[in-house]
Amino acid sequence: MALPKEPRQKMINIMYLVLTAILALNVSAEVIEAFKTVDKSLGNSNTNLGNSTNTTFKSLNDKQAEAKTAEQAKIWYPKADQAVQLTKGLDTYINGLKDQLKTAAGATATNPSFKEDNLDASTRLFETNGLGKQLEQKLKDYKTAMLAIDPKISAEFANNFPVNTDGVGSKDFTTSYFHMTPTVAALTMLSKFQNNIKNAENQVVSFAHSQVGAVEYVYDQFKTIIGTSSTYLMPGEEMEVTAGIGSFSKSAAPTVTINGVSQSANADGVAIRKFPVSGSGTVHVVVTYTKPDGTKGTDTKDIPYTVGVPGGAAVMLDKMNVFYIGVDNPITIGSPKGWDKTSVSGNGCSLSGSGGKRVVTVTTPGTASITVSAEGSTPTTFPFRVKTVPNPVFKVGDGKARMASVAFKGQQFCRAELENFDFDTRFSVVSATVYFSGAGFPNVATAPLNGKVRTWRIYQRCGSLCVQ
Repeated sequence: MALPKEPRQKMINIMYLVLTAILALNVSAEVIEAFKTVDKSLGNSNTNLGNSTNTTFKSLNDKQAEAKTAEQAKIWYPKADQAVQLTKGLDTYINGLKDQLKTAAGATATNPSFKEDNLDASTRLFETNGLGKQLEQKLKDYKTAMLAIDPKISAEFANNFPVNTDGVGSKDFTTSYFHMTPTVAALTMLSKFQNNIKNAENQVVSFAHSQVGAVEYVYDQFKTIIGTSSTYLMPGEEMEVTAGIGSFSKSAAPTVTINGVSQSANADGVAIRKFPVSGSGTVHVVVTYTKPDGTKGTDTKDIPYTVGVPGGAAVMLDKMNVFYIGVDNPITIGSPKGWDKTSVSGNGCSLSGSGGKRVVTVTTPGTASITVSAEGSTPTTFPFRVKTVPNPVFKVGDGKARMASVAFKGQQFCRAELENFDFDTRFSVVSATVYFSGAGFPNVATAPLNGKVRTWRIYQRCGSLCVQ
């Protein structure tokens, strides 16, 4: 997937790809919450972009009444309005897709709640029903229409337009973003596309305004600013506290970059970014703001932080929340010490592998446990349930117990299928006995399937049954 040049858009796209990769392990509550957090952040960003666009658009409209700017404003205002209307139409369409997706995942008019981890709703809606291709085409048409508003707009944004429909790797658009994707993740993806078009709208309207003149900013918002040098200190160390008050214009929220990533300011003029840490370090913050005279100012600050060492071990199952008999159960083990100072043992199970990545095999239903012992720490034991893999179901064609003979004669394969089981394992049919009844069979007939069954056909001749 081609990434846009703007750092903020890169951040949004990378966050989505990372969260999608996590889904390969397990759709856990933490992953669901992560998607909801990203979706909320995108919603806030869309609101801020909308407010910024409205301010610029109003300023452009007002300049039509000013003698010095009226001539150019009357040329560019209709072009900016066209960009606004195109964006409004596509934004409304995407909101409609969100409503359809929630309904497909269980929401009703009287109960708006839906199954957030449903993997079928987005696939059925966007892949089977074709709404993915429809959305892709509408995004392409939107980009074409926006660039066609004016040759100057095309020249400015043709190579870095915020909206693109490239898939991930060799996958197409629909497969990349909606195939077997949880409902909450698909909603987040739709919010991302809304963020793309809101960003495009803001850039085009701002460009139209720049062809006339600059926005006049009034510093009408105030907020206290309080910060500390560190939140993790040892006895005798000094803490530095910074406090004051800042003013800003809600029409010109500051541009904030945190560790090289552009972060939109919220309604209070404050940018917030959350990120995981693995060790002590420094956060590099750059704030660019507009002065009362319209010129730009920039402040840079490095904020040090300290990360403590975790005090306990952890065992995480990579696929399911139980161990299954007869299959490999991959796990990830965390230890507060190095692996040369850590030992791992199992009770009721066998372990293979080394370091943090291990494979567990079990033979008896019930419970099993894994104990992690790190030098200098109390051993920690983690209990797990042990279950058997459910019996597979023999199926032909659509798997129904009854089927028309003409449909049956066209089948060339049989299979053993695990129903309603998410663990990635497969069964091969090695032998079976099939029972037949119906027209041409005065009594129930049977046919054995022996050996390693790969393909088979059924023929009816003179009331007899032949299997090959």
